[in-house]
Amino acid sequence: MTCGETFGPAEVGDTSGARRPAANAAPLVLFGGRLAAIDFLRGIVMVLMVLDHTREFIGDPRLDPTDLAKTTAPLFLTRWVTHFCAPVFVLLAGTGAYLARALGKEPTPRALAGYLASRGLFLVVMEFTLVRWGWNFNFHYHFVLVQVIWAIGLSMLVLAALVAIDVPSRWIGVFGAIWIVGHNLLDLSRFSVTPGDLGRLSWLWSVLVRPGAFQPAANVTLLVAYPVLPWFGIMAVGFALGEVMIQHRQPRIRITAALGLAMSLLFVVLRLANTYGDPTPWKVQETAIKTVLSFINCQKYPPSLLYVLMTIGPGLLALAAFDAFEGRRARPVGPVGRVLVTLGRVPLFYYLLQWPVTHLAANLAFTFTGQSIDWFVWPIDFPAGSSFSLPVVYAIWVLVVAILYFPSSWFANLKRRHRDNVWLSYL
Repeated sequence: MTCGETFGPAEVGDTSGARRPAANAAPLVLFGGRLAAIDFLRGIVMVLMVLDHTREFIGDPRLDPTDLAKTTAPLFLTRWVTHFCAPVFVLLAGTGAYLARALGKEPTPRALAGYLASRGLFLVVMEFTLVRWGWNFNFHYHFVLVQVIWAIGLSMLVLAALVAIDVPSRWIGVFGAIWIVGHNLLDLSRFSVTPGDLGRLSWLWSVLVRPGAFQPAANVTLLVAYPVLPWFGIMAVGFALGEVMIQHRQPRIRITAALGLAMSLLFVVLRLANTYGDPTPWKVQETAIKTVLSFINCQKYPPSLLYVLMTIGPGLLALAAFDAFEGRRARPVGPVGRVLVTLGRVPLFYYLLQWPVTHLAANLAFTFTGQSIDWFVWPIDFPAGSSFSLPVVYAIWVLVVAILYFPSSWFANLKRRHRDNVWLSYL
């Protein structure tokens, strides 16, 4: 089993032993042994992810790009378009877990649960080691920020527990949907809960429900940006989506497109109502463009219902479109399509590598322009002028993605030649 199978879609070979929930399920039409439409979509969001990280490293760190009182439309949209990355990433991780079992890679609940548990623990370790080093270039643990890899890892542990007791995938999806829809009730005053209400277990509130910081040890502060349960809800829905993805091409395209359209329309309806689904209502601004930006400015930390609808809905529509386009050809068209599919096949390798590469590119940019890089360690104290303009952010982003493609392509080919290598499966 490869990393991409649980971090994304499963590789598929002989499906004769596959466990399928539907009698009319058929082998997938694949590119290089994988469902290319899923890899293509994930490749896009991974490229966008580097744009966000490049902006964080060399953009103005003192300016919140979503603060409508201070931001500009280009800066806001540069941040907003990257909102699609984490939810689509987590959704496809859940889908990949389902495909691993349904297509025979992990044929029993116990086997799949064991793999998910070991994979989840591995990802948590990566968050505290390689991810943290790539972000900080040091191993000083007085301040630790845990983000999406932590959330995916712990979500896999929760999913492993449900799979181990053989909870049907549809019920796992229902549980995820209930959490996605209902957790914004906690924003209402009559349902509000604070960490202090939990006493000595107050740290659990930050780990499970809402972002926050706590001290697990003396002189160590842990800041949880991605609490587990809101992101597990997305993974659980992705796990149930796997039932759709093993169907014949046309039915799965229709279902995926219908789900994406329904979620997108529901976002518009609920956002217009301005009553539930996000803690910050939109407001009419002094200009039309800022009013539109206010309308789509939804909460990511934690992901609100409207944030999920706004990102997963178009993501599913894109997946259906890519699937339909792929069905008319033997392989993705052109070099750009092949690059995106390649990146989408090695998501963890790409993710771990992009941190030090982006960080190093930022350090070189600051050094060559005579600016100090001493500030980029925690706790951050940003000096005035330590940033680059948005065009420079985009230029370095393109350069970083180009650099990342070559090792990612090499590793994708290596994994394809050694499909049964256990060690490679964990990268």
